[in-house]
Amino acid sequence: MTVMPAAEAAGGAALVPQSRRQADRAARLWAVPALMVGMLSVQIGASFAKLLFPVLGPLGTVFLRIAIAALVLMVLARPWRAFPHGLPPRASCVAILFYGVTLGTMNAVFYGALERLPLGITVAIEFMGPLALAVLGSRRLLDLLWAALAVAGLLLLLQPWQMLAGHAHALDPWGVLMALGAGVAWALYILGGRRVGAAVPGSAGTALGMTVGALLILPIGLAPAFPALRNPHLLAQAAGMALLSSALPYSIEMMALRRMSTRGFAVLMSLEPALAALMGLIMLGETLSAVRWAAIGAIVAASLGSALAGDAPEPAAPPPE
Repeated sequence: MTVMPAAEAAGGAALVPQSRRQADRAARLWAVPALMVGMLSVQIGASFAKLLFPVLGPLGTVFLRIAIAALVLMVLARPWRAFPHGLPPRASCVAILFYGVTLGTMNAVFYGALERLPLGITVAIEFMGPLALAVLGSRRLLDLLWAALAVAGLLLLLQPWQMLAGHAHALDPWGVLMALGAGVAWALYILGGRRVGAAVPGSAGTALGMTVGALLILPIGLAPAFPALRNPHLLAQAAGMALLSSALPYSIEMMALRRMSTRGFAVLMSLEPALAALMGLIMLGETLSAVRWAAIGAIVAASLGSALAGDAPEPAAPPPE
């Protein structure tokens, strides 16, 4: 039997953590483009969803989106295999329920806002939730500047003086309130996704959370969604929208949340308003004024500025073994 020299053995032992660090670094780098693909998929799916509103309404559309995505994910992920006895432990159940409720609430109020507002404006308002999460997670005085820029962008976007004056081009107040509510739910969803990513391996957490969200929307969404259940063509459209809006991007986001910090995840999502406005223009013909484009730019710049000034993030949760 050959005996390895002590120095060589020590070098071999050092290679293990180094290779692990390199693998972790590569995983974090891949998380960024993957998250970009997920964000683009969400906005394309939201554009398709808005086209279904005349037939299904926002509640019927959101129910089909979440229910179909949950069904697909349950079949593909088979989450019961992730647990020794087929059921998650009690601590994981609490995390999954929180994640699913925030997911369902976020989608329901977002679609309600989307019925009343252009896609780009809806997403920009909603984005104030994760942006606030990113800023509040920092202790630097410089972030006060970025927060002020984000607030200025929000004011330019909302133009509340038009709403008070009843201007013809004013935003719908109920739409604005629902978009803000979606922003709060989005911030909670990020926190919930981090807990689920740490507690549940693979895509099981996404599948179970999506199922909870579907059950939450079921009582108010089943009746409006009924026309699609009788129309195969309409159901196929809804299925495509669900895959683009939920199944694909939420699985990608869960992967990214395991490899990025909560704050880093929220900051990278800063491109959502710009992507949404672009998709709204291309797919829905929703034009925005120069002032509102500038407002969206200010919100994106505030998030990017906070990111560039920050320290290198730690992973939100360790990747699964």
